[in-house]
Amino acid sequence: MSTTRSNEELFQGLVLSLAAGAMQHLGKTMNPLTNKIEKNLEAAQATIDMLDMLEAKTRGNLSDREAQLLKHVVGDLKLNYVETLNENAPAPAKDAPAAPAE
Repeated sequence: MSTTRSNEELFQGLVLSLAAGAMQHLGKTMNPLTNKIEKNLEAAQATIDMLDMLEAKTRGNLSDREAQLLKHVVGDLKLNYVETLNENAPAPAKDAPAAPAE
């Protein structure tokens, strides 16, 4: 196996491993140690921030395939993070008057 091929596989493994951890922290997948769905939004955000940093620091040094993987994974995690935040947001009170349109 060539070093380049090996590095591409290692990079892919790193990105996918971090993404799997973030999805677990978002409560989208089960924690394999506890067999429970658990949410830790701070940990999920920290992992997303780490992947954002990795994308910024490696820009111009990745193959097209690696760059696309990282871009796709970060985008998917951000969408899932917002979705999870919206699930946890309190519902507006039904008796509260609607805000006037401006």
